[in-house]
Formats: sequence, C-alpha cells, structure tokens
Amino acid sequence: MTKHRKILLVYPHVPSNTYWSYKYALEFVKKQSVMPPLGLLTIAARFPADYELKLVDMNITDLDDQSLEWADAVFVSAMIVQKQSMEEVVRRCNQMGKTVVAGGPYVTNSYDEITGVDHMLRGEVDATLTDFLSELDNGTAKPVYEMPRHPDISDNPVPRFELLDLDKYASMAIQYSRGCPFHCEFCDIWTVYGNRPRLKSAGTLTAELDALRELGWEGAVFLVDDNFIGNKGRVKRELLPALKAWQEEHDYPYHFFTEASINMADDADLMTGMREAGFNSVFIGIETPSPEGLAETGKTQNLKSDMEVAVRTIQRNGIEVLAGFILGFDNDTPDIFDQQIDFIQKNAIPQAMIGLLNALPGTRLYERLEAEGRIVGQSCGNNTHSTETNFKTIMEPETLRSGYRKILSNLYDFRLKNYFDRCSHLLDRIEHREFYERKIRFEEVKIFFRSLFRQPFTPYGANYLKYLARNLFKNRDLFGEAVTFAIYGHHYHTITRQTLKKEKIADILDKKYRQFTAMVNQYSEAARTGSRQQFDSVKKLWDMRIKYLKQMQHKINKLHEDYRGELTRKYADMSMQMRDMLANMENRLLSLQMKTDSTGNQ
Repeated sequence: MTKHRKILLVYPHVPSNTYWSYKYALEFVKKQSVMPPLGLLTIAARFPADYELKLVDMNITDLDDQSLEWADAVFVSAMIVQKQSMEEVVRRCNQMGKTVVAGGPYVTNSYDEITGVDHMLRGEVDATLTDFLSELDNGTAKPVYEMPRHPDISDNPVPRFELLDLDKYASMAIQYSRGCPFHCEFCDIWTVYGNRPRLKSAGTLTAELDALRELGWEGAVFLVDDNFIGNKGRVKRELLPALKAWQEEHDYPYHFFTEASINMADDADLMTGMREAGFNSVFIGIETPSPEGLAETGKTQNLKSDMEVAVRTIQRNGIEVLAGFILGFDNDTPDIFDQQIDFIQKNAIPQAMIGLLNALPGTRLYERLEAEGRIVGQSCGNNTHSTETNFKTIMEPETLRSGYRKILSNLYDFRLKNYFDRCSHLLDRIEHREFYERKIRFEEVKIFFRSLFRQPFTPYGANYLKYLARNLFKNRDLFGEAVTFAIYGHHYHTITRQTLKKEKIADILDKKYRQFTAMVNQYSEAARTGSRQQFDSVKKLWDMRIKYLKQMQHKINKLHEDYRGELTRKYADMSMQMRDMLANMENRLLSLQMKTDSTGNQ
C-alpha cells in the first residue's frame, strides 16, 4: 500500500481581467489577492492529524518544482475561470509522476472534459474525504466520485487559516451557509448545493472569527454565502445577535460583507441586525431592470420588489449595494443598454458588475439551450469584461457586443466622472454611519498617500481630486471610504480600458479579414485563363496575409496576457480561414491551367 501523507493543496491562478480580481486596486494596499481559497482551507481541516499539509495559492506565489517534489499527492481546486491555470498545474504534476486529485466548481460540473487528473471529487466532500483518503492509500480510489448527499455543516471544524500568509490578502473569508432557496435559471448554486440552505451554528462561526483574531488578522471579512439570508429566521434569531456580541466584546475588529437577495430590504429588523453586527456592504444580483428578463430567468424575488426602492432602503441603512447585471437574455431589446445605465447611475451603485450571459454546465439554462441547439462552446468563466457568449443569442451578437461596450464606456468612462458621481451620491445616502466609518490607522494613511501621489496623474485625475475635495467637506466622517472607492475606481478604469482596447483590436481584425476576403474574391473573378500573372496574384495575397497577421499579432502582444485569450482564438481562426481561401484559389487556378493546357494540346 502507498501512503499519501504529504499533501500539497494548490489553488490555480485567477486571471486579472475580471471585476473580482481587484488586481489594480491591490497595488495601492500592497496585497496580492483579494481573499484566500476558503474551499481548500475548509477541506484541509478534514485531514487526519498525521497528514502534513502545504498550501500554494498561485495568486500569491509561484508553484515551484520543490513543492511538487515534496508532495505525495497534489489536491487542486478550481473554478471555470481558473481552467487554463489548472491544466498547467495538472500537466506539470503528470510530468513529475504525481498523483493528482481535483475538486471544486469546475470539476463538479465539467468533470467529463478534464484530462490528466487521477481522481475527481465532485460536489461537497466534507463527509466523504476520510473514506477517499483510505481508498487512495489502499489503491481502490475511483477516477470519478459522484456528488454525495449534502452534508451537515453545523459543526464543521475551523478552516486551516494558519496555512495562509495572511499579510498577502486584502480580506479573509468564512462561510455561514450553503444553498439558496431560489431557482434562477442561469445559476448553478442551487443545483449543486440545494434549495434548502444548510447553516453552521453561531458558535461554529464565532470560533472561526476567534481563530482569525488569534492569528492577528485585522480588516475585512467576507461571508461567502451565495445567499446569506437563505434562512432569514435563523440569521436574525441566532447569528446576528452572536456576531454583535462578539464584535462588542472585541471592540469591532472586523467589518463584514456578503451576498444576499434583494428581499432583505423588506425586513427592517434584519437590516438593523446586520448593521449592528458590522456589515457595511452586500452584493445583490439585480441582473436586469427588465421585468421580462427577470421572468425569463426565474428571478422571482426581484419581481416582487420595487428594486429601486429596495436599493435605496439598504443604502440608507448603512450598507452599500454592490450589484451584478446581465446582458443577453432572450427577452432583451435594443433599449436594454440604456435601461441598465440609467438604473445603475440613478441608484448610486458605484461597483456595478456587468457581464454577458453565459450558460454554465449544470444549470437549467444550459440544459434548455442545449435542447434548443444553441450551445456553441464552453464558458470561459469570466462573467465580466469578456465579450464572448457560449450560446447563440436572440439579439444579434454585434448589437450585444457594441451595447456592452457602451455600458462599460459609460459606467467606467475615461475620466471616471460617472463613477465618482455614483460614489458621492452613495456616500450622501448613507444615514446610519456608525459602523460604516473606517478606523483610520497608520496603514490607511500610507494607502491614502499612495493614492494621492499616483491617481491625480491619471486620465481621471481632475475628477479624482474634485471627488475627494467634495467628500472631505460633505462626508468627512466617511472620507476613508471615499478614498477606498477611488482606489477601486482605478481597478475598474484600468480593466475597462484594456477591455475596450481589446474590442478595438477585434474590430480591426474583422475589418482586415473583410478586406482580404474582398481581394481574394476580386482576383478569383478575374482568374479566367490561369495565366502566370494570376499565379503571381496568389503570392501577392499570401504576402498581404503575412503582413496583416504580423500587424495584428503585434497589437495583441501589447495587451496584458489575461486579455489575449479571445483575440488569440479569433486570430487563429482568421489565419486558418485566410490560408484556406488562398489554397482554394490556387487549386482553382491550377485546374484552369490544366484545362488550358489540355485544350492547347488538342
């Protein structure tokens, strides 16, 4: 029997071209990642005491050969957006003959397309990991493990936070519940984790806070629940009082943020409890201001609310609303782009995550579109700043892409005027400020000066200075938050400029391809005799193809590597199609030449 006692836990690289990466904001706070890989830390706590564990978060540090050589087995967890990085990790493990075990959202829903992995653990493995480890040692472990029953998480052990280098992260993460009571068509959360939310006990959660505090963590803590209020009764009755008591006992060391559904605005006691426990922001999936779009995707909770009133109610209660919005529903009409802009701007949502609809494996949306013959590929997993969909949309693709560019250009405009306006209006609306104010420490002062020495010299510098001056006088007690928003704005500005630059190059690729196609057609029409002159035209077109491709490759290489994926695929397709055109043209000319020679010989 082979003993696997040295376990390397690997979290692959997350691309920087996403809303959630905050890559360009992290530069100001001298951090390397927004939050840690909580899934791996949670599973790490389930290993028996005689196992030796090491964690490599590739968003923090490189995966070196020494770490791989040390390991008896490598456990990898990934989301779809980490697919490319995970494939590279698996390739290196295969080269070194290491046992590879993989899990996480990507493996759960796309296991049938993954190669090179020895054992794939689908779904939640809290209750089944021990059995798997025994089977791994005695040589009976299966290649694929189906999703087990949803485990009881009420008394889960504390995640192994000590495996982290805490100083590298901008926030920490804990989890209170799994599952969501709603049935949104595009979402895989409820299909994987169920419709009956399972909760930890309040004591289990505060034990995790104790562990973070003992390790010296200070700052933000994200409750990663996909719907924090999935069981609203227990949240109000058990958890929020316990969190408030814990915060009061320790002089409020943390501020919390989470994800929830918009119906939280209907419950004043809930919002009071969250505010008093230290929550100051919440991510809400608004998706679309169109009732038809909401009905299409099954977002019934949003249809029951006046979403504008709900957003403002939450904001007045001292909680910022971050929100997600989706384009590409079947019911979207050409005015949806202006509707989205108006809703976001009017309702003071600074951090608006806009993305094109993609059909994820394991969702009802994927099943429906597959049955309709509309799936054209797999999603890249980047739900923002990607102009690719993986299905045939009802709206013309070019209309959808240009509308998406219009929204990005407006919300995160070149001078960031609209963004700073939203920030200011939000700060004006916050009424309950006692737990929204930032405790100014020396580190915050350093961050402010980094911002002040850099951001005034950007394209949006003048609006940045006006924004800070305005809120220094009007919202002095929230000035720390005003600076934080300014730093976030730098991230959104940077990735939006890169996205729009990528789109401009895509348009040039299309233009060059159309020009080349026209030239080929022109020469093909003229090719009647198969003369030597016509064969020279093939060479001329070949040289033109090489010139076009070199120009485009040069432009693509100027982009950050995380933005090149879509363009690289487009470039490769264009290159092959141009080559095939020339080959077909040359074959036609040869055929004509052979006919001419045959006629002459007769």
